[in-house]
Amino acid sequence: MSIPNTTQTVTPERILLRLDWNVIRRLDGVLQGDYRSLFYGFGVDFADLREYQPEDDIRYIDWNVTARMDTPYVRQYHEDREVTAWFLLDMSPSVDFGTLQTQTEKRTMLIDFVTVLARLLTRHGNRVGAMMFGSKIQHTLPARGGRMQVLRLVNDMLKQPRMASAPFTNLKTLLGGALNSIKRRSLVFVISDFISEPGWERPLSLLAQHHEVLAIRLYDPREKQLPDVGMVLLEDAETGEQLFVDTHDKKFRKRFAESAQKREMELTTAFRRAGVDVLSLSTEDDLVRQIVRFAKRRQQMRR
Repeated sequence: MSIPNTTQTVTPERILLRLDWNVIRRLDGVLQGDYRSLFYGFGVDFADLREYQPEDDIRYIDWNVTARMDTPYVRQYHEDREVTAWFLLDMSPSVDFGTLQTQTEKRTMLIDFVTVLARLLTRHGNRVGAMMFGSKIQHTLPARGGRMQVLRLVNDMLKQPRMASAPFTNLKTLLGGALNSIKRRSLVFVISDFISEPGWERPLSLLAQHHEVLAIRLYDPREKQLPDVGMVLLEDAETGEQLFVDTHDKKFRKRFAESAQKREMELTTAFRRAGVDVLSLSTEDDLVRQIVRFAKRRQQMRR
């Protein structure tokens, strides 16, 4: 089920103004400017090696040295004052899913999240860029700083076309493109619902070996649990295939929920194996509350 499309009538300036007032000001109050707690580990210059300690991030284990020394060693980096952040944006058809109950599409959550993070980063002198993906990488915005860069980014996201259907999404193309294009160690946000052909797990893991990678997983609650509303027409957002189903059928709803739960477990396993931290954003979530919860969790991981 879709909701009315309103994003094309909204200007980048209005989106940024709304988020400055409703989200960023609230984040300023809660986090008190300590945004680096969200983005630890993005140092770009190799500093030293030392023996592994129990609280260390396992992603920084140097496996070659560990094998030679027969004890775990981790790489340390000098933190650069300037961060380069890249947003890898999945704007395939499934991201346009939304329901009348939530009044929000996953695409809307994507645009709001990216705008907030880009604004926070550029306000502190950092640079942001983006790669936008539909059935292929359709647009790349080179990394730059400043408020005008945020407005360019919002404008480019709004201009990305909505595809009625497309070949089933393959995130491997987006992640592989990022691996080949982003040379300098960066902070990389992969923002997607991760509804994709298999095979994206390995390039995500390789990306995490070279950069600080955060996965932002978008979802709508109705993708996990079907409501009991009788006969409905379901449409595959990727292929356009349609199917009538009876949601009164308890067995059907149970099978749907079990399938969704299996997918959740598979995604959790894939992110863990890739060594990537995940923020799950629902179309019903309060963006400030989720970002603050995410920041606190990352602070605890760092201790």
